[in-house]
Amino acid sequence: MRVTCKICRRLGLSVCGREKCAFRRKPYPPGEHGRSAKFAKRPSEYGQQLREKQKLKFLYNLREVQFRNYVEEAERRSGESAENLISLLEARLDNAVFRLGFFPSRAQARQAVSHGHFLVNGRKVTIPSLRIRRGDKISIRPQSLGKGIFRDLDIYLKKYNPPAWLSLDKDKKEGEVLGAPSLAADPALASNINLKAIVEFYSR
Repeated sequence: MRVTCKICRRLGLSVCGREKCAFRRKPYPPGEHGRSAKFAKRPSEYGQQLREKQKLKFLYNLREVQFRNYVEEAERRSGESAENLISLLEARLDNAVFRLGFFPSRAQARQAVSHGHFLVNGRKVTIPSLRIRRGDKISIRPQSLGKGIFRDLDIYLKKYNPPAWLSLDKDKKEGEVLGAPSLAADPALASNINLKAIVEFYSR
């Protein structure tokens, strides 16, 4: 699913993962009257919930059926549904590849996983949605390291540090899952998206 910068501007959040996202330059909705607040209608409660749902769905680059399944599983689990939802989304292999700093966006990470560029515990995996667990080791296939998509990886990783639930050996280009991902690992996500509204949207 291709997420465009127009979607980012409409949602009020950069969800495309592009470094030069248009929302960073034009942080207002697209269209002739996007910049003017007087044309903006206050959304209904349903509209607000829908907007928050769209933010998170596009951020993780998921289709509606996939996203709904994650929400339903989060609600079945014990504990806070919002926390459970983030834990499930973060535990996807494509997200872990993104969080390890191997790619600047989840979309690129997903494509690389699909094309067989990554190993999990030494075995090639081509399923972006694979759920990773504590102790799993994620590495780039030796045959893929020389490819153009990893050309500038060493430069990028020098300044990159993964979240606390992951460790990264920058020389070996290998990461390890240290524990369960949590909402606390990404304060920016919690402050930009109303997770409670998303759970309420699907509880209707």
